[in-house]
Amino acid sequence: MYGVVTRNEEEIEWDDFGIGFYEVKDVSGRAAEPLSDAVNMVSCFGDNTAANSDPELVPINEDGTLATREQPYFDWGYICPTHDKYRNGLLEIIEDSAAVNDAVRLDDVGFPREGYCRCDRCQRQFDNSTAETWQSWRDDIITEFVETATALIPGRTYFTLYPDPYPGHLSERSGINVERIAKYVDEFVIPLYDIHYGTTYWLETIVKGFQSRIDSIERDVDISVELYAVDVDVDDLIHATEVADAYSTNVYFGYDASNAAAALRRMNADNRDGVTHRPD
Repeated sequence: MYGVVTRNEEEIEWDDFGIGFYEVKDVSGRAAEPLSDAVNMVSCFGDNTAANSDPELVPINEDGTLATREQPYFDWGYICPTHDKYRNGLLEIIEDSAAVNDAVRLDDVGFPREGYCRCDRCQRQFDNSTAETWQSWRDDIITEFVETATALIPGRTYFTLYPDPYPGHLSERSGINVERIAKYVDEFVIPLYDIHYGTTYWLETIVKGFQSRIDSIERDVDISVELYAVDVDVDDLIHATEVADAYSTNVYFGYDASNAAAALRRMNADNRDGVTHRPD
């Protein structure tokens, strides 16, 4: 199945796509009302507006560096996952989204990267926990959030994963323990973004890496790929789609419905041209 990820309500209804993901909260902090005919998508701990308005919300490392978009390695501002008031607000958004459509996608879940967060609140919670290491404590925090959030979702839960299938890497980076979180998730979505897709072997490599990890889990969890569609040449997008389609359950297109629809229509036309009908 092919789907679209969009901030534009009207694109959800396009016939080219079998499913639409609608951002009810994105990393800018922009909020919108959830839609009944879309899988509503919530950027959980990415929020430029909140980070800019209250630095106390922002994770810090041991050097006191804030996880904001002003840093060269962050594309947006982050919020500390242990901030109770912010977490409660997120859970309200998730619950409101699930009330109008029972499927929800959780996006931007986790700590920003290695070394975060070392705020006083995180240090206090770690000291009062039974976790043996800082990394295992971070895994506990994120897994508990996912467990709480998915309990509010009566239908299918989608979860965005950073494209790093190497064992231990997501835990070290973000506190995401894939094997533990898979207990609560129905479909992992892996954004594999490029602006050219001139080569695509890496698409296959990354998805196969995740397949190997998920295959070791007793629970069935689907793996899908999200491709970037903005200003990508249609022929290159078609090639990337064909590769992703061969190795994933579904393929979704991010943030340019027109270009994605053009690629799908060209693919359908090429497939029809290749069919020969013979009389009985």
